[in-house]
Amino acid sequence: MAMAIWRRRRQKAARKYPVPLTAHQLWMVSLSAPVNRDRDASRTTLYPFTRIDDDKARRWLADQWEITSRDQLAGRLDGLARTGYRARARLRLGVEPLAWDAALYVDISRRGFACGMLSEADAWTALKNIVPAVVRSYTSWNEYAEHYLLGRMVWRDNLQGARDGARNGTREGARDASFPAPQAVSDAHVKSLLDPANRASPWNMAPWDAISHPDHTR
Repeated sequence: MAMAIWRRRRQKAARKYPVPLTAHQLWMVSLSAPVNRDRDASRTTLYPFTRIDDDKARRWLADQWEITSRDQLAGRLDGLARTGYRARARLRLGVEPLAWDAALYVDISRRGFACGMLSEADAWTALKNIVPAVVRSYTSWNEYAEHYLLGRMVWRDNLQGARDGARNGTREGARDASFPAPQAVSDAHVKSLLDPANRASPWNMAPWDAISHPDHTR
């Protein structure tokens, strides 16, 4: 039985894609680190999971974003790059948290690569396209994290309002199992990414200013 279970385990992503990322590549992948809280998430490879699971990436894109084709994926990425959710945040808070949209943009790109909607080269090109706007907007991972959490809060509040409306304005209804995790959970995850003692944090492996210096192997 143990042998049968072992044989069903999926191949490690690092084995299929063994070349370590360069400093610039890790920095770009790290833009999605706040989104990736799951145990099977990989924060140091272009592939989004620690083990190969293309079907999971395909299902997630379809269920969460209604993306089932390369054209739909391109449309979603273009929307996040141009306006995303930050336009709503500006109306409410007077600021545009690009970090939230950038994290989603990179996350979707990586999952698009995982399920074959993007080639590896196309995925890196997509990630490179979001870098200039991010670099212009922030000077540290701390600033990036602050705006990520701000954008997530606005998004979650909007989602809560929509679901409350669907329940005829009552707030006593049972919470959907699929509803996003509480803000405190996301806060704790981001805090761990910023912790200087966290050697597993990609933000410590790829400091913010790494993207502004010549690329190098790690």
